[in-house]
Amino acid sequence: TTTLGRNTLRALKALNTIEAAHPPGEHYYLAVLGTDPAAQGKGVGAACLAPVLARCDEEGVGAYLESSKESNIAFYGRHGFEVTRELKLPGDGPSLWLMWREPRPPEA
Repeated sequence: TTTLGRNTLRALKALNTIEAAHPPGEHYYLAVLGTDPAAQGKGVGAACLAPVLARCDEEGVGAYLESSKESNIAFYGRHGFEVTRELKLPGDGPSLWLMWREPRPPEA
C-alpha cells in the first residue's frame, strides 16, 4: 500500500467516525469556521456565527459543530455551545470536541 493509499484510508476512517457521532434529528451543522490568527479576538468569528445562530433560534433548531482545537471551546461556549463529547479519531488521530447549542427562545 502506498503512503497515499494509507493516508486516504485513514482519512476515510476519520470521516466515518465523525459522521457516526453526529446527533440524530434536525439541526444545523456548522462544518467549517476559521479566522485568520491576525484577525482573532476582533469579533470576526462572532460576526460569522451571529446570523446562523439567529436563524437557529428563529426556527427553533439546534446547532452542532466539532471543534478541532480545545482552545476554541471557550469561544463557542460564549455563543451557547456545550461540549457533549470528546471524540478521539482512530489510530493516532487528534481529538475533536463535539458541541451542541440548543435554540434560544425569543426575548420578550
